[in-house]
Amino acid sequence: MTLTVEGRVLETDPEGYLRRLEDWDEDVARAMARADDIELDENHWEVLQFLKEYYEQYQLAPPVRVLTRAIAKRLGRDKGSSRYLYRLFPDGPAKQACRYAGLPKPTNCI
Repeated sequence: MTLTVEGRVLETDPEGYLRRLEDWDEDVARAMARADDIELDENHWEVLQFLKEYYEQYQLAPPVRVLTRAIAKRLGRDKGSSRYLYRLFPDGPAKQACRYAGLPKPTNCI
């Protein structure tokens, strides 16, 4: 499968995750979000940046419980709740946000 962003054809898996991490940029994230009828704002970008840093450090995408706790620790309890993260990423904060961040699907996601 592929995703075309500003004339670039990027290879994805059947669920829309990029095959190559190096293909990701903010335009890719915006295109993925637009396809889901989501307009990324600063709150989305905070989570995406966190995920990218987490992945860089641990070489894996965090499961939603770890994500929620880590976001609370870094950005505050109001942003570190499942309710808040699901408002931003209604298809699942770990799964959908990781896709937008150009990361692999978290291993514990169905």
